[in-house]
Amino acid sequence: MKANEEIHIIGAGLAGLSAAVQLVEAGKCVRIYEATSSAGGRCRSFYDGRLERIIDNGNHLILSGNKSVMRYLELLGAENELKGPELAEFPFIDLADNSSWTVRPGSRAIPWSIFNSKWRIPGISIKNYYSIWRLSQATPSDTVGACFDTDGVIWHRFWRPIIVSVLNTDPAYASANLLWKTLKETFGLGEVACRPLLAVRSLSQALVDPALSYLSGKSCKLDFNKRVRKIISEDQRVKGIETTDLVEIGERDAVILSVPPYSAAQLAPNLIVPNTFQTIVNGHFRIEGRSPEANFIGVVGGMAEWLFVRGDVVSVTISAANELSKISEVEIADKMWADISSVFGLGSSNRGPSRVIKEKRATFEQTPEQVARRPSARAEFTNMFLAGDWTDTGIPATIEGAVRSGIIAANSALEYMEN
Repeated sequence: MKANEEIHIIGAGLAGLSAAVQLVEAGKCVRIYEATSSAGGRCRSFYDGRLERIIDNGNHLILSGNKSVMRYLELLGAENELKGPELAEFPFIDLADNSSWTVRPGSRAIPWSIFNSKWRIPGISIKNYYSIWRLSQATPSDTVGACFDTDGVIWHRFWRPIIVSVLNTDPAYASANLLWKTLKETFGLGEVACRPLLAVRSLSQALVDPALSYLSGKSCKLDFNKRVRKIISEDQRVKGIETTDLVEIGERDAVILSVPPYSAAQLAPNLIVPNTFQTIVNGHFRIEGRSPEANFIGVVGGMAEWLFVRGDVVSVTISAANELSKISEVEIADKMWADISSVFGLGSSNRGPSRVIKEKRATFEQTPEQVARRPSARAEFTNMFLAGDWTDTGIPATIEGAVRSGIIAANSALEYMEN
């Protein structure tokens, strides 16, 4: 590598950090430009003065089969920042009748556990699971609603809460093909690939801070509060990027654009990107007195979909929440608390301070039409590459998708620089 060769990464979200880690691991010099004062994007954590606790901007569940995340953490020496049960278990409760159950995937790809009635979802027979075959045959234009009966017990007690949390889209209209690819990499490989993992302390401490520490000891410079306002191109190459000053891009330099799709479209107007989005609403509640013992639980028949517990803070996630985001934070918090108190048997005296976070445009709407708008890592310029969970990774816009997109973009940039 020549002394003046450098890779410029625009955006220090998880995709940008993943790309940077991959590149410095390959011995490249990297410079990152971040418009805000902190790294991590949607995975950032912060101290909330109202709760007097560190909380995550959004709640995320990682699975042991998320191979890109696992490799990323291994490189950073941060594997112990995630924890989960020894065996894959997904507890659920239905608030309509207060019934509860735990889904336990089998040790092999064929879920033999469904033949054991105590491991099956209440009210569901073995034949209800056969609908997965239709999903496996889905084409890129098929919706989940075309593959499943969206009015049965298994839909309401299992598929809907799983699908809406994975795809952040009305499940009936979500991409069946995208869902199937996710299931193949996790539940399709058996119990070892679908153990649920949560951040021990916070998402930042698990996924962001280790990357910043790793990069600081390598050939990497990170500029915070450095918004890229314009990309200057000539002859199908990026020649410069404009921040508060002009940064020239050398003949053998590469650029990775790792920003949200709407920002990418502003910087590269010819780029086709997903252009409809869905909100995720998260709530964080400090519990006074007795704290719940569970780590997480899926909720059916309430407003919440998943409850996560870390210490004395219970966090609530509601996906595909465009309509919900229109009501006040006070109303949302009251509705969330009603679910929390029902699930954990808590009274009004246990309710401490709370914080509601509306992640508008949290992900693109993952319908077949929007999935078709995902661009590859290679952009219109020969020396610019794209990263972000909205790019064509083949899987949904998740933490795994973000990390994988960074790896793909980094490898594309390496290939360009080495040819």
